[in-house]
Amino acid sequence: MPAPLETTTPLAANCLVCGIPLVGLPAVLLRWRGIRRSPRNRNICTQCGAHLEEGRLVEMTVVFADLSSFTEMTGRLGATATYSVVDEFLRLASATLTSHGALIDKYIGDAVMALFNVPIKRADHAAAAVAASAKLQELLPELSERLGIPLQASIGIASGFARVGRLGSDDIKDYTAIGDVVNQAARLQAQAGPSEILVSQDVYAEVASAYPGVPAEMLGLKGFPQRTVAHRLNGRPRSMLPAASWVAEVRPKMNWSAVTLALLGSGCLGSNVAAAMVLAFGGGAAGALYALADWLDDSPARVPLIILSTLVAVTVLVSLARQRRLRRDCIARRACVEMTHRERRQVRLAAGLALASLTLIALELLMHYAIGHPLVTRTFLIR
Repeated sequence: MPAPLETTTPLAANCLVCGIPLVGLPAVLLRWRGIRRSPRNRNICTQCGAHLEEGRLVEMTVVFADLSSFTEMTGRLGATATYSVVDEFLRLASATLTSHGALIDKYIGDAVMALFNVPIKRADHAAAAVAASAKLQELLPELSERLGIPLQASIGIASGFARVGRLGSDDIKDYTAIGDVVNQAARLQAQAGPSEILVSQDVYAEVASAYPGVPAEMLGLKGFPQRTVAHRLNGRPRSMLPAASWVAEVRPKMNWSAVTLALLGSGCLGSNVAAAMVLAFGGGAAGALYALADWLDDSPARVPLIILSTLVAVTVLVSLARQRRLRRDCIARRACVEMTHRERRQVRLAAGLALASLTLIALELLMHYAIGHPLVTRTFLIR
């Protein structure tokens, strides 16, 4: 049985990050390209959630939620029954956290790690993380009654900066966050008791009005040389926190340029796949592949192919230029790190392929004009 929140949380029609459609005919075409709603947050697409933040230092709030007494439960219920219980808990936790705008980073046994403010931006990400955690604690008794097993969770929350990117491979599913804030949230969760939410001082400052008078504690966290100030939040908040059915205030309209690039296999940033296809069109049109060029001379497909090649090449160059400008501005604000050597090489290759395609297309047009010109024709015949 699915978690209750999964059916009540409203879903965006377009990706909240890049504007790619998630419903309708365009969404069907994108699913053919492998792009659909992300299981990490169903309001973003599978392609956009990671690479838009690749290599950046991002301010975020990290949540670790862990099912208490897991070892005892396994010994008492057995592996099969415990698996079903953990699955139900993780489904409920994921639905609750994503309903507040979180990105599910990973599952670690019976625990879930979630990121707020990446890639979906919201100014109140710390308060949203606390609200989602409080909602999860509120829903656990209902899940316990349904399963016939008492369930409790310990939750740790911390805010700060972390570098986001993909570790170990180029696959989007390996996208994660690395930084002290991640370690701090994990250590806080380890010291939280059943049904407790243990938050860092920065997080508590954002929700103090909802949980007034919570005393500060000085905790020694493993891996941190100095003691950490934390607050234990128990029970329901005394004032309002962000709503459980939160969706982004500004919902982007359908982004047709993102759709075009995604269908071409280049996602939101422009990849080597699209650039290589551009070069193939341009090379064939220019005579690099003689047989194809000879066929294109008299084919009705010649003009559409040249037009398509030009549009794709220009789109790739514009996308790369835009991303370069955004990266430069981001680095100036000290919110991003410099691109890696591999990333710079990929950008240069994509730009080079697109420029080569435009050059070959221009050469093709020049050759056709020259060969068709009477003066040039007579000159060749005299020779």
